[in-house]
Amino acid sequence: MLFKLDTVGDQFLGAELKILTAFQKTATTAAKPTKGAKAAKAESSVSIDHWSDKGLKEEFANLKSAAKFKGAKDETLSFTGATGETVWVVGLGDKTKYEAEDLRKSVAKIYKAAKAGKFSTVAFDVPGFNTVKDEALTTSLIAEAIYLSDYSFDKYKSKKPEATEVTVVFAHVEKKNSAKIEKALASTQNICESINVIKDYVNEAPNVLHSEEYARRVEADVKKNLKGVKIKVLNKAQIQKEKMGMFLSVNAGSAYEPRLVHLTYEPPKSNSKTKHIALVGKGITFDTGGYCVKPGASMAGMKNDMGGSATVYGAFRAAVLEKAPVKITCILAMTDNAINELATTPDAIVTARNGKTCEILNTDAEGRLILGDALDYACDQGPDYIIDAATLTGAALVALGNQVCAILGNDQKWINEILGSAKAQDEYMWQLPIINEWRQDIKSKIADIKNIGTPMRAGTAIGAAFLEEFIKNDIKWAHLDVAGVVDSQSHLPYCSGHGASGLIVRTLTHLLVNAK
Repeated sequence: MLFKLDTVGDQFLGAELKILTAFQKTATTAAKPTKGAKAAKAESSVSIDHWSDKGLKEEFANLKSAAKFKGAKDETLSFTGATGETVWVVGLGDKTKYEAEDLRKSVAKIYKAAKAGKFSTVAFDVPGFNTVKDEALTTSLIAEAIYLSDYSFDKYKSKKPEATEVTVVFAHVEKKNSAKIEKALASTQNICESINVIKDYVNEAPNVLHSEEYARRVEADVKKNLKGVKIKVLNKAQIQKEKMGMFLSVNAGSAYEPRLVHLTYEPPKSNSKTKHIALVGKGITFDTGGYCVKPGASMAGMKNDMGGSATVYGAFRAAVLEKAPVKITCILAMTDNAINELATTPDAIVTARNGKTCEILNTDAEGRLILGDALDYACDQGPDYIIDAATLTGAALVALGNQVCAILGNDQKWINEILGSAKAQDEYMWQLPIINEWRQDIKSKIADIKNIGTPMRAGTAIGAAFLEEFIKNDIKWAHLDVAGVVDSQSHLPYCSGHGASGLIVRTLTHLLVNAK
């Protein structure tokens, strides 16, 4: 992918395909005609006042098809320009209602169509998309949509799809904004590259990306791309030394050792007052359900059960590249949940790292077991705040569908900060409660706690109530259940049609980079 800025004027840098936009004229956007003036027929129902290329304006006005063009959202008119280039006029609808997420969706559709048409150079007329009156933000949103929609996972295809290299031109940007735009594009690349890296992890086959390999890949990426980050990878013997009995109980049936990856980043001007945020992720590389085995239809796709760990690593990676002003600890707990003669059975009782005993009534409620020990470990690193992310419960999909991330926690101000970042990044997130009755529901009659509550009742919140048992030292904590959003999102053109979505990385990166 190559991006170029055109600050020359009407040149579009010789692009094969020029993308112009048109808005619907409404009562608030339609200009009042001057007395005696005769409006151009083609412009009677659309607004193209932002076009700076007078020649293209005239060509458009002379098109018979332009008379029927309304500028409705996703409506497209195509014509051949005077110099032989292809011009697409894309309708964006009502300008007063066109927002950042609309831009992402529009650009993703345009870019995919351009690639399908095998255009090697595509120019976007930036003023036509710049409804926010910020060229740097607009170009970064265009670039973001292109980076994300350009992703594919085809490494196992024996016949690779034909690759089309596309140069993207940002046309008609003001020269005075060039430095700001270049900086915004660099940030966008850091974030989108991180999202695409973790998409590869989630999409990878589970027989390839087991816990040992997953840890190796993260370690290799850190050493290659995240200079200054400290990394420690705990093996099984070290995890045993940490007395992580719940984590080890999940790994008992595995052919592979568990791994706990511990990453630490400190900003350049770190001091005793620097905010410290810990990210903790569930990394179940494949979930059979254990002895409470999943039905076949429910087991397919369980390679994405490590999506929570991928999400927090993607955010950590992007925040480091963006030189976030906060200290960040990132803890990734990795194992599969498999079955053999040594696998943990229902009714087993194990001791967690914090000394609490846990009765395991369902081996398919394993994510909270590895997270509980990982959260206790994270608390001992001394953070001010913790966020954990996990594909924890199917109940999250029942409650919120597959487009909304659930958030729960113990501090409303901290939750509100995260919700604010989600809103800023146009990612859906909704708060669910943790009430005392659900805290009581996980109390065991023969141990301290049990790993499930009453069946078919508030599963997402009860899972969070279990995790809360491992938060200490008055640390502010939030739990993200990403079970619904980790997979492909058909309503988002910039997400892959199949496989990992990469959602919530933008939210967490925004939170970390803008923390004070």
